[in-house]
Amino acid sequence: EEAEGAACFASGMAAITALFTHVLGAGDHLVMSDVAYAGAVEYTRDLLPHLGVSVTAVDASDNEAVARAIQPNTRLIHVETPCNPILRLADLSTLSSIAHEHDVLLSVDSTFASPEITKPLEYGADFVMHSLTKYFGGHGDALGGVIVGSTSAVEALRARVGVHAGGVLSPFNAWLILRGIATLPLRMRAHSESAMAVARFLEGHPRVERVIYPGLPSHPQHELACMQMRQFSGIVSFQASGGVALAKQLQERMGLISYAVSLGDVRSLLFYIDTDEIVDSSFGLQGAALSAYREWAGDGVFRVSVGLEDPDDLCQDLDQALR
Repeated sequence: EEAEGAACFASGMAAITALFTHVLGAGDHLVMSDVAYAGAVEYTRDLLPHLGVSVTAVDASDNEAVARAIQPNTRLIHVETPCNPILRLADLSTLSSIAHEHDVLLSVDSTFASPEITKPLEYGADFVMHSLTKYFGGHGDALGGVIVGSTSAVEALRARVGVHAGGVLSPFNAWLILRGIATLPLRMRAHSESAMAVARFLEGHPRVERVIYPGLPSHPQHELACMQMRQFSGIVSFQASGGVALAKQLQERMGLISYAVSLGDVRSLLFYIDTDEIVDSSFGLQGAALSAYREWAGDGVFRVSVGLEDPDDLCQDLDQALR
């Protein structure tokens, strides 16, 4: 990330909770992406309020909505871009300007992008967070998380939370993740190239109703993606009729792609995220926010983490499983 400092943790969630615990206290206010990693959303909804922190969830792609959500006691804006699972983007330059005009910090979960694709500090972010479990480790065999930022900010975070909260990265997981980082540039290039091939294939498939991938011109924020992303990463989401029944069919028929929830692995993974289920269990969206999510996700999306297999083989596997 070309940051001055970094503090590593036992998982992505340990990194997120460390950051929030360090920055926020009783009486403070957080502006949070309303669509993000489910664990992070649930933490801000269910646990932070018990610590006296108020939270406003907003569509982080709507700059004006983010600005309106800021209150006199707002300390932090936290966004995820691309966001999980609909790959909606946040305009980092604009949000950084909005945050700093109000003397508010901006943190960015850039797990889906990795530093090979986007470096949020370049756009003015104060903190960047990654789940090292995903693309950094890259092999699905290690857990970790990291917060990067200025030397002074990271040293203060480590001294307060790293020492006392206990969620520190184990030496063995650190070793595994360092092994993965050595090939990160090569892997992200391959993930991105193969994901583009899979996205284009799915966009032309008769069973598929919509494909969401920042690299496609059909993505509503493709222009922003081209400005903010050097590549477009390895995650593709798509809609297809059938919902849970189709998910079961894919699970039974796919031979090369595994039906599993994680991402960033050398192996390709696919999982169905039902809209009603994720909204009820995690996002808690209502009204206009729910309608906005449905505009992207419909009744549900299939999220594909495109691995390092031959893209033609992946397309063939998807084709035979979808039919």
